[in-house]
Amino acid sequence: MSERTRPGRADFRHFLEIPTRWGDNDAYAHVNNVVYYSFFDTVVSRFLLASGAIDLRTSTVIGVVVETGCRYLAPISFPDLVTAGLRVSRVGNTSIRYEIGIFRNSEEEASAEGHFVHVYVDRETQTRPTPLPQALRDAVSPLLVAP
Repeated sequence: MSERTRPGRADFRHFLEIPTRWGDNDAYAHVNNVVYYSFFDTVVSRFLLASGAIDLRTSTVIGVVVETGCRYLAPISFPDLVTAGLRVSRVGNTSIRYEIGIFRNSEEEASAEGHFVHVYVDRETQTRPTPLPQALRDAVSPLLVAP
């Protein structure tokens, strides 16, 4: 692991509390690595749904994950309360890079940091990248941080 500083809450623009569950723990008594990706998906999806930019049933474009990654910095275990911080580092013509910080309880430094990239495609064909709708651009613009 690199010696980079851990991201803090101030580095993110939107937050969602997610309670851990007993079943999130693995045999080593900490949240299993695969659960972090669920946290990432949850904070992004909930943000997009709440913004009204995406409707699961009717949107003509959908985001598909084409890249993802996570850096684990400190353990989390049940019954900790996770706060997922969200920011956007890049908005392209057809894609968005979301970055997530996972915070344990009231800690100010992230226990994990991750990202994923959505490429938006036509719902029906799901084969060709599609330009981002203006409503989606408007929804994520407050989350945008300088590189």
